Amino acid sequence: MMQLDSRRKRILLSACGAHIIQDGLGASLYVLLPVLAQAFGLNYAQIGLLRSVNNGAMALLEMSSGFVSERLGERNLLAFGLVCAGAGYVALTFAEGLWVLAVCLFVVGVGGAFQHALSSSIVSNGFEADRRRSALGLYNASGDAGKLIFTGLFSLATGVGIAWQSVVSVFGILAIIGAAAIFFMLYAVAAGSRRASQEATATRLLIGWGIRDKVGFTGLSIAVFFDTAIQSGFLTFLAFFITAKEVPLGLATLAVTLTLVGGMLGKAACGFLAQRIGTRGAFTLVQFLTAGGIIAVLIADKTMAFVLLPVLGVFLQGSTSVTYSVVSELVHVERVSRGFALIYSVSSLSGLLGPIFFGLLGDKFGIETTMLAMAGVSILAIPPIMVLRPQVETHKSG
Repeated sequence: MMQLDSRRKRILLSACGAHIIQDGLGASLYVLLPVLAQAFGLNYAQIGLLRSVNNGAMALLEMSSGFVSERLGERNLLAFGLVCAGAGYVALTFAEGLWVLAVCLFVVGVGGAFQHALSSSIVSNGFEADRRRSALGLYNASGDAGKLIFTGLFSLATGVGIAWQSVVSVFGILAIIGAAAIFFMLYAVAAGSRRASQEATATRLLIGWGIRDKVGFTGLSIAVFFDTAIQSGFLTFLAFFITAKEVPLGLATLAVTLTLVGGMLGKAACGFLAQRIGTRGAFTLVQFLTAGGIIAVLIADKTMAFVLLPVLGVFLQGSTSVTYSVVSELVHVERVSRGFALIYSVSSLSGLLGPIFFGLLGDKFGIETTMLAMAGVSILAIPPIMVLRPQVETHKSG
């Protein structure tokens, strides 16, 4: 039993390590792009292009990662993704123009695509149903920890005079070293590998996509789409909203960090909540609290708004630990990676469309109305989750 527990811990540690590094590298672009704009004389359109290239690479290959892992194994691709992201960061230090920067960030985006679905699959396969929700909750929280760690280190290092090239190269080398460490750790516990046997191939052909509950999976996908739209939209326009409360822009950006801190805690806590009261109950509660939190921040004065934001972040981002934890229960064991790839692709699409929709809404009706609309969409995410079968709700710790 102790040996089995040790194996689970190593699996979770490996997945969390990959998540910390990949999400940390991705979030670092928020603080790196302004530096690149100054260093290379880039305008806003060119900065937008660089960000789109990075996001586009991830969105394009997120689905592919699930398919390819069925032949090559999650472990191999997880290490490949870290090496890609690390190499892209190291190459940034040698870039001399816009298009070279774009190629480097495309490579970073390719690496980022080979992470979420693969790590989620490894964790899901490594834990029984009664522990899976809490394990995925901790895994999800690790990504937010990575965002805070990497962006904080970059800001601190450049703030004391260290050249951005040095910081970026260290981040890239860390990712490559992390790839080797995570690969061998998973190899030691025989996790994340696939055997391309005739029996396994025949099974996969027989089960097709392997979605055991199409109605439930569809409902989950719709709920994830709405939920991600709220998260991406709120975080995109939060600083603008806080600025409208007559807060200086430099201080307003702190609002995003405070919300992310709450989100890190929420992703861990909501995983345990789903384990105790089930997916439908936890998701419903979290969405109502998210809607209420958005309205509370909307009507609060600027001081109280800053106090409320970490609390709102707990529910705003903690919902992902509730939704993603049920994917493996709706998909055949041979198609878990593909199932997570589908869900993460839905999330990526929503992450691209959500800010556009709420941006247009804000231009036409104002930022306050847009915040109210986000609260409304949060409630709209609840009905789709109700189509999950009662059997899924029985996997609670007891």
